[in-house]
Amino acid sequence: MREIEIPTNVDVPADVSMADTVARHAAQAATFVPFQVPVADGWRDVTAAEFAGRVAAVAKGLVASGVQPGDRVALMAATRYEWVVLDYAIWTAGACTVAIYESSAAAQAKWILEDSGSVLLVVETAAHADRVHDVAAAAAELRETLQIDAGALDELAHRGETVADEVLTERRRTVRADTAATLIYTSGTTGRPKGVALTHGNLYAESAGARAALGDALTEGRRTLMFLPLAHVFARAISVGAFDAKVTVAHTSDWTTLADQFASYRPDFVLSVPRVFEKVYNGARQKAIEGGRGAVFDRAADTAIEWSRAQDTGGPGIVLRVKHAVFDRLVYSKLRAALGGRCERAVSGGGPLGARLGHFFRGVGVPIYEGYGLTETTAAITVNTTAHQRVGSVGRPLDGHAARVADDGELLVRGPVVFGGYWHNDAATADAFDGGWFRTGDLGAIDDDGYVTITGRKKEIIVTAAGKNVSPAGPEDALRAHPLIGQCMVVGDARPFVGALVTLDPDALPGWRERNGVAVDVTLTELARHPALVAEIDAAIAETNTAVSGAEQIKKVRILDVDWTQETGELTPKMSLKRAVVLERHAADIDALYEVERAEP
Repeated sequence: MREIEIPTNVDVPADVSMADTVARHAAQAATFVPFQVPVADGWRDVTAAEFAGRVAAVAKGLVASGVQPGDRVALMAATRYEWVVLDYAIWTAGACTVAIYESSAAAQAKWILEDSGSVLLVVETAAHADRVHDVAAAAAELRETLQIDAGALDELAHRGETVADEVLTERRRTVRADTAATLIYTSGTTGRPKGVALTHGNLYAESAGARAALGDALTEGRRTLMFLPLAHVFARAISVGAFDAKVTVAHTSDWTTLADQFASYRPDFVLSVPRVFEKVYNGARQKAIEGGRGAVFDRAADTAIEWSRAQDTGGPGIVLRVKHAVFDRLVYSKLRAALGGRCERAVSGGGPLGARLGHFFRGVGVPIYEGYGLTETTAAITVNTTAHQRVGSVGRPLDGHAARVADDGELLVRGPVVFGGYWHNDAATADAFDGGWFRTGDLGAIDDDGYVTITGRKKEIIVTAAGKNVSPAGPEDALRAHPLIGQCMVVGDARPFVGALVTLDPDALPGWRERNGVAVDVTLTELARHPALVAEIDAAIAETNTAVSGAEQIKKVRILDVDWTQETGELTPKMSLKRAVVLERHAADIDALYEVERAEP
């Protein structure tokens, strides 16, 4: 059993409230700009004083609406400035924010509202209100639904006009480090989502840990564009950490125009899930191919990866330095420009990034600091930093935290960011801990220097008919890096060999059609069987197979003529596969992989 623990000098105050920073910034740095909001001709500054005034006004409105200390207030909205105002207002009122993804189906919202016992629901749009109308009416504790786009914040401010400042002071005294600050329901890749109760102390520890680890990014004067869903713990943790560190944040929920928004806002750092970085890489390669410079891009990519690897082995030699400098002018500078031109680093979470992509971006000049965490650990509990980075790992534990690999390979963690239990679910809480250590459900390893590597998901291990254990994460990550592949899932449990289902990336198909002379009226079903496309996918499979053992190699692949998305139900909001859903919906496709095998002589 291997274990690593990082000491700390950070203590979590017993009476901490995450809303304390609002008043502190307003008193000590009233003109500081923590947020910028979009307007017709760009971005408008929101000062710390303005933000504090808005938070207090909305908090008074919550009090006037009957919200009591400890009550749950649900918030269903996309990432936007008002989300943050409401979050801090709920904390200021002594209540607890219940996060609901704005993409959640009515049945999902129903379960969350009922299980949390929320007394007030704030939605973003009329479409959201319509979606949850019936389930909101049926939720026993829910008294009211307000709509942001219909003036919910102004309405709350109006209601609270007669509430005295002293009332908020009294509410502040009800909050302690162990007071629930938010309920975040697990994405539910399998089974019914569980409510993860995170306290003010958990969030304080995460903010302190993130600022200590990423101090050169999370520091005053920096700015970032927040586009991940604030209902997810990763974005939420960085959001509070950025506010505490006096980083300026702008918000957007439009992922379709991120390149334009990066160019406009020019962030100093970016936080994202791996799929966005995959899209940046694949998009750049696709443009190079369409411009007849695909071979140049591939050589540049190989050079960036080689240059990055050399940083860990004594540094690049003169030939590599020259090649890198040439490609910096030809290729890398354009990639940095696509991120706004000022982006010096990025943070990746929510899933495995993969060593190749990590080395590529570090070689380009935008190092990605990959971390690891779960909703139950208030986001990151391990992270790579400028001082301690090992590409391919998820870094070392945050200050004051520890990680251990159990005898069966499961990664166990402990520390102040680890939650205390699931909401109203003592049995699940008991199952989640082993002698004070939280069972992550992930398989991991810890090297001699304390760097943690995630090798798979304990519950997702495939056991073939021959008794071979296969972790699907590695080959899936490698395949998703191919421009033509949108999503993939490795299969083979109790089967004679390992197979894979893949979907095609809709963004890559127009260029592929043009390069291969395939008309636009050729259907996706026909395209999935096109010999040239099948050959490219087969080549990607062959390359992936070179990095795994014989038992782990993918023997057959089935290219699907559908996409997997959050809207169609195969992906969670953080773009993780819902394996049970895919297995059920594509049972016939999986059977076909093995029926073909049996039919062969």
